Amino acid sequence: MSDPTAQELQETIAGLSAYRERLRDHVISLGKKLRLPQKQIEVNLSENPELQKIEGMLSQLVSQREAQS
Repeated sequence: MSDPTAQELQETIAGLSAYRERLRDHVISLGKKLRLPQKQIEVNLSENPELQKIEGMLSQLVSQREAQS
């Protein structure tokens, strides 16, 4: 498998970032519907395993993009 191009990395980062924002908005929306306190919503965001996984992938992709530059 060949290394991704800078454009492919950028597209992947943009798509993953957009997904992360949609997921965050969804978690916040659900918290508000359930009338959770703001602190609990923030805890849910920080402890959400899918959001943590996305953050890790984004960090790797950004590092890989910077290494190519």
